[in-house]
Amino acid sequence: MTDHGYDEWVEALGTDEAFYLECPDGHGSLPPRRTCPHCGATELTETPLPAEGTVETYTEVHVAGPDFAGQTPYVTAIASFGAVRLTGVLRDATAEGVDVGDTVGVETAENPDTGDATVVFRPR
Repeated sequence: MTDHGYDEWVEALGTDEAFYLECPDGHGSLPPRRTCPHCGATELTETPLPAEGTVETYTEVHVAGPDFAGQTPYVTAIASFGAVRLTGVLRDATAEGVDVGDTVGVETAENPDTGDATVVFRPR
């Protein structure tokens, strides 16, 4: 199944061409979008995603849904990348080794349970 817009965004993230959508007022959002969710503007441009983000919150998952069941425990986080926030799996770190405010990079990696591309953060 293809999720038009989002799948292309994940592919761009995996090829170091990551972007977000920005309206003339500077609001950021992620595809798929036709209008800005903040102000309703219809003129959206692809803006390069910053290479580094900041962890805003995180949690260690011990009981996962079927798409991640074989990977527990793992850390999932929300990180701010300029005008947008991304949710991803934090690799190369444990819950004890991460703090709010830490700097992370973003990429994609294969989900070993599904074979799909997954948004992944790595500590910097």
